[in-house]
Amino acid sequence: MIIGVPKEIKTHENRVALLPGGVTKMKRNGHDILIEKGAGEGSGFLDEQYKEAGAEIIDDVDTLWDRAEMIMKVKEPIEVEYDRMKEGQIIFTYFHFAASRELTEAVQESGAVAIAYETVEKEDGSLPLLIPMSEVAGRMATQEGAKYLEKPEGGLGILLGGIPGVKPANVLVIGGGIVGVNAAKIAAGMGANTTIMDISMPRLRHLDDIMSRNVDTMFSSEANIRQMLPDVDMVIGAVLIPGAKAPSLITRDMLADMQKGSILVDVAIDQGGCFETSKPTTHDNPIYEVDDIVHYCVANMPGAVPRTSTLGLTNVTLPYAVDIANKGWEKALKDDKELLKGLNIVDGDIVYKEVAEAFNMDYTPVENVL
Repeated sequence: MIIGVPKEIKTHENRVALLPGGVTKMKRNGHDILIEKGAGEGSGFLDEQYKEAGAEIIDDVDTLWDRAEMIMKVKEPIEVEYDRMKEGQIIFTYFHFAASRELTEAVQESGAVAIAYETVEKEDGSLPLLIPMSEVAGRMATQEGAKYLEKPEGGLGILLGGIPGVKPANVLVIGGGIVGVNAAKIAAGMGANTTIMDISMPRLRHLDDIMSRNVDTMFSSEANIRQMLPDVDMVIGAVLIPGAKAPSLITRDMLADMQKGSILVDVAIDQGGCFETSKPTTHDNPIYEVDDIVHYCVANMPGAVPRTSTLGLTNVTLPYAVDIANKGWEKALKDDKELLKGLNIVDGDIVYKEVAEAFNMDYTPVENVL
């Protein structure tokens, strides 16, 4: 199979979908790899390293897309890439379709085979290709939130961990999954009084056992969130419904209960955001204010730490990519129920129910296309 790896062009997105070591493995399996010139530089991997591994360096990105039977990316195609997608081409990347009808319709129109990292799912419900980026985003959420609590950045002017004689900040994390746990770990490690919420009592019991003493657990409900808001300095939204739009847990009217200069960090923004006032931002312009509440809603947070993120991501995506290349997408998906869950759109048909429901569009059971 001919596999193409274009350079990521989303704002300040410096990750790359395949490492030189991954090229070597693909070559050993008989595949040809096309790497766009400079695709790995943002993560510290040079064209020469890819050449040495056996890749062909391509100057013209349109040529790469045209020749490739499978495209490996990190972020979803953006508007300038829509016309590059073609019928029957496998695109293996993060899509987050439920956050964008425009992207969904563009992929449908192209006839491409869209396999989404974020919905590949194990039998236990875990999302193996989302976990490493969730770990990065969760840890960054606290780090970035702490930065924007500083007065020059528009925040309250609070040091997250306080000092002797001065209380630390109060941090609320909504969602007890991978993102939430990592956010809470960093917040607690920095000395903040941290509360983590979830709707699963078994999960809360587990978190109560494993988290440090300055982390409290609380059942997630509108009443409990409202109760917490007047006293919190930072809220981290870390909820996820695989493949579906995130629920809106803090509404516009609830901002009036918060202290001016406190911050909302929405890690669910890739799936539409979990605060009513959330809208996607970039690393160039990461924050905005609504009713004197700072909002941080960067949609590709791990792109700011591309070396760590690329290494973490490619560790888990490469085995699936090799399987798809070796067998072709249909046999690979039939043989692997985990990978089958990653199929979202094929030949114009939406085969992932939550994506169809997000836009009230037609849904085709995956069995009908395999």
